[in-house]
Amino acid sequence: MALVKLLELLLCSFFLVGCHSSQSSQQVSSAPHPKGEPSPLGEDNLSFPWSRLRLPRYIIPLHYHLVLQPNLTTLRFTGSVQIQIDVQNNSNWVVLHSKGLQISKATILDHNFVLPVLHNPSHEQIGIFSPRVLSSGQKYFLYIEFGAEFAEGFYGFYKSTYKTSKGETRTLASTHFEPTSARMAFPCFDEPSFKANFSIQIRRSPQYISLSNMPIVKTVELHGGLLEDHFAPSVKMSTYLVAFVICDFKSVTATTTSGIKVSIYAAPEKWEQTHYALEVAVKMLDFYEEYFNIPYPLPKQDLIAIPDFQSGAMENWGLTTYRETSLLYDPLTSSVSDKLWVTMVIGHELAHQWFGNLVTMKWWNDIWLNEGFARYMEFISAEATYPNLKVEEYLLHTCFAAIGHDSLNSSRPISSPAENPTQIKEMFDTVSYEKGACVLHMLRHFLTDEVFQSGIVRYLRKYSFGNAQNQDLWDSLANVRLNGRFLHCQHSHREHLDLTAIMNTWTLQKGIPLVTVTRKGPRLLLRQHRFLKTVLPSDPHFLWHIPLTYRTDTSSIIHRHLMTSTSDSIHIGEEASWVKINSDMTGYYVVHYEDDGWDVMAKLMRENHTALSYKDRTHLIHNAFQLVSAGHLSLNKAMDLIGYLQLEKHTVPLLEGLGYLEAFYNLIEKINELELTKDLGVRIRQPLLCMLQTWSDSGSVSERRLRSEVLSLACHLDYPPCLERANQHFQEWLQSNGTLNLPTDVAETVYSVGAQHDHGWNSLLDTYKISLSEAQKNKILQALTSSRDTEKLQRLLQLGLEGKVIRSQDLSSLILMVARNPKGHYLAWNFVKKNWDELVEKLVFLGSFSIRHILIGTTGQFSSPDDLIEVQLFFESIKEQASQLRATQIALDNMKKNIRWIQRNLEILRKWLNEQIK
Repeated sequence: MALVKLLELLLCSFFLVGCHSSQSSQQVSSAPHPKGEPSPLGEDNLSFPWSRLRLPRYIIPLHYHLVLQPNLTTLRFTGSVQIQIDVQNNSNWVVLHSKGLQISKATILDHNFVLPVLHNPSHEQIGIFSPRVLSSGQKYFLYIEFGAEFAEGFYGFYKSTYKTSKGETRTLASTHFEPTSARMAFPCFDEPSFKANFSIQIRRSPQYISLSNMPIVKTVELHGGLLEDHFAPSVKMSTYLVAFVICDFKSVTATTTSGIKVSIYAAPEKWEQTHYALEVAVKMLDFYEEYFNIPYPLPKQDLIAIPDFQSGAMENWGLTTYRETSLLYDPLTSSVSDKLWVTMVIGHELAHQWFGNLVTMKWWNDIWLNEGFARYMEFISAEATYPNLKVEEYLLHTCFAAIGHDSLNSSRPISSPAENPTQIKEMFDTVSYEKGACVLHMLRHFLTDEVFQSGIVRYLRKYSFGNAQNQDLWDSLANVRLNGRFLHCQHSHREHLDLTAIMNTWTLQKGIPLVTVTRKGPRLLLRQHRFLKTVLPSDPHFLWHIPLTYRTDTSSIIHRHLMTSTSDSIHIGEEASWVKINSDMTGYYVVHYEDDGWDVMAKLMRENHTALSYKDRTHLIHNAFQLVSAGHLSLNKAMDLIGYLQLEKHTVPLLEGLGYLEAFYNLIEKINELELTKDLGVRIRQPLLCMLQTWSDSGSVSERRLRSEVLSLACHLDYPPCLERANQHFQEWLQSNGTLNLPTDVAETVYSVGAQHDHGWNSLLDTYKISLSEAQKNKILQALTSSRDTEKLQRLLQLGLEGKVIRSQDLSSLILMVARNPKGHYLAWNFVKKNWDELVEKLVFLGSFSIRHILIGTTGQFSSPDDLIEVQLFFESIKEQASQLRATQIALDNMKKNIRWIQRNLEILRKWLNEQIK
């Protein structure tokens, strides 16, 4: 015994760093001693050999042979994993991840010992001790047997259920491992750079099917009537991309041009809703193979709609999993917006098969290399495959969302440190997705489409089946060979550009630049500093390398200029009467026109708004109101700018202007400014009057989207003609016992008006309970939460917490819907405070986007100092959790921004509206 302890101490001294972790977090267990096998040695005298969150690098997994037997009756699973490991330094220890698993046996094959297993739950790690040294340069097979209950919630290996139209509850089991939950399903080296091959076998009852990343190569009959599916060995991949599902679903199948088998799976009674997704997936895979010029490396791609699913979708290689609303399309109940959403989500997940799966970030600090690219490729792929959807109209709003977040002091750099699971989960946010996409959009326009595409293909080829980081992408883009020659990222002035230096200013520092423009005769004087809507930053030394674009009235040419200093100037000539900076908003920066600059723009919009593209008009509206929030521009100037809206024919700038007016309305109606709310409502209605005639699904995608938004807004403002028409449609729907198919684009508005009466509300809830269309259920839930009866709102929140009628996956959305209702404003916040511990438990991860959305969403309309104090006190009461979350700082920043807006602008708005009425 003493010899074993001495050996352990020597090994810790020579081969491991930080061997002795806190004894309080250590647990020791060993397998039962099988008859005839030597018993484990000295487990009582061992201490956990590793103290860091990240695993040691001296043992590398090469291949996992995983056998699983899930039981959908007992809701448990058992399994074994045989991991081929490559030892890089002599050691007696193997440290890997495990969370919530009962380890019943661990051994090194051919060593004939059952080995002791030490647990470090705080780091979700186990240490397996071998009395024989594992020698450097040798390969071994680590064999572990384990079991667990299916996880509660939406991560790891978890259960899901659905109800048939006859009311029968059926159970399935599915996985969601990203970012750190593969360790909940089997012991593994659960970090993205530990790529390996996986051979998976799943045992099941004959009434179920099993799916995994690869196709089934054979099925074996076992004793007791079980079947065992053997899946082909996978390509080399990270653990978070492993997936398996056991269910009784049905599928539709087609084949891509290159022979990839594509299948869409859903609950049997929702099979008819899978056909659009199949069409999209085949088109998208064909597009990506051509765009990336790299074949999809697997023989099949399955897409499956999981009834209980917290996020939108997950890109598991060869088996992408989705919320039902993200994959299923019902022509009778899904709106054009639902169709667009399904298209974009599929485009996102299939882009990941290259960006994320084929090439994976080395660590989670660079998750934007996965998510920013996939978010951006949604637009590129959908524009190419479904041009009628006009997805380019939505890219601006992606960037506007990023700016809203990035203009707060609580923002973070695109590439940020993240070590523990909570920090890693918080990286899946607006900065990684939306800002990442917008920075890539700017880079694409800076380099040109051809150079950008060739550079990312070069990147994907060089790092295929491996890992990469920021610098690897910049290197791949910096030296692109086209037509036999290298293009060293030259820009219009032909000087050599340091792409790394440029891009580091966008990925390694937080925030967004404000470019202030002053006209001095033939020249534009430019200054840049960080754009903030809250307090000034403590560090004033922010500098970006900004790819400026601009256009004047003297030419249709878009001019380019790289701004690399805090001040600069551009010659535009005396004859130019106006200049628009950031053409089509291809750049990620805010522009402020000093002196009379905004007056010039307002005059242009009134007299000749089509001289600017719809994107430029939208960009001007957005920038003006952002500058108002930051205190750089008077609200009067911004309101004057949108005075032209009655002339606007394009959906995007019209909705942008109306969106700000609606946001002001929503903010003001919650502070009981009744007269001001009424006057603003009258002002908002004016541009809408000519758009309230058609209640159908006719017209282009843009026209349908506009109609849906405008009718919803008009009824929200209690505009009598809108309410009358909606009530008429609702009564017809009621008389049909819910069998009448309403026009899908206006159904939510009709339901919302009908939900204001007891009978209508109860009928909608009854329909919600039995509907097989998630698209329809989502519209009904929005309508139910619009009720002005607080008892009904309280009942909905309770149903969400129970998780039966309203699924737990929809709980965070439900809370936000109630919070948007003036009558549910404080109700939702008090519900969150009262049920905080239960919410965290139900939504599993403290850093999950659901928790983030709840904290930011329920406080997002608070605008008084008293509200701020109340929220600060609550955050103080949960200090241990709140201190781990960036979301709490974002919530406080948003409230401070609202308070400042009310203090600065309430009286200005009142005066402006009075002048308009006169």
